[in-house]
Amino acid sequence: MRGLKKFVYFFLPPPNWRIPVAIVTGALTGVAFYALYISNAVSYLSDSPETCVNCHVMGPQYATWFHSSHREHATCNDCHVPHDWVDKIARKMEASKEVWGWLFGTIDTREKFLDKRRELAEREWARLQANDSLECRNCHDFEYMDLTAQRSLASSMHAMALGSGEATCIDCHKGIAHQLPDMSGVPDLDISL
Repeated sequence: MRGLKKFVYFFLPPPNWRIPVAIVTGALTGVAFYALYISNAVSYLSDSPETCVNCHVMGPQYATWFHSSHREHATCNDCHVPHDWVDKIARKMEASKEVWGWLFGTIDTREKFLDKRRELAEREWARLQANDSLECRNCHDFEYMDLTAQRSLASSMHAMALGSGEATCIDCHKGIAHQLPDMSGVPDLDISL
């Protein structure tokens, strides 16, 4: 034990240098982490849809996105992750619960994932409602919409939402890029807009 203490103390800086060394080490670690993130060298921070599918039992969700109009303009992170860097990292850390679920058997098979899919979807919808569908509005903000170019039903619904200031995109557009989970028991869900 005494030999281990000597070994550890050999690598420690003098007491009056410990705080500055800790600050510099933390800053360098942060810069290295950021550099890895920017280069997408760390796969779980990647913005690639293939990375999302690789870590989740998400093949069919990927397929429905791949055949949607969003494929041309938006990746997984464009819709599911805030664009601001700090919020993006926080969201990806929060999403690690799904990775945990996959690693420890909660959603490690397609059947288990489907059993939890509605719960996962409702959690995502609640997140989008709470942030006023921020990820949607990065591309589809009301101020850029030409209501006259939309079908009459969509135009009237968007005008009502704009007028009320209370509705948000996800209130009407659940399942816009993915097939909905089993929604039995939900009254009057009409997503045909």
